[in-house]
Amino acid sequence: MTMQNIEQLRIKLIQTADKYGLNSSQTLQCSQELDALLIKEMLSQINILKKEKKE
Repeated sequence: MTMQNIEQLRIKLIQTADKYGLNSSQTLQCSQELDALLIKEMLSQINILKKEKKE
């Protein structure tokens, strides 16, 4: 589910940047949302790898 969310937000970011410009508040907010989602996914993957390593 998260990978779908990441892809949807990535597309939204590109569209927002095209419409409002790279430095607009809308684009920056969308970029920050995508960053947060990517960090969440990376941490989740790290935790999965740590659990697998312990087994």
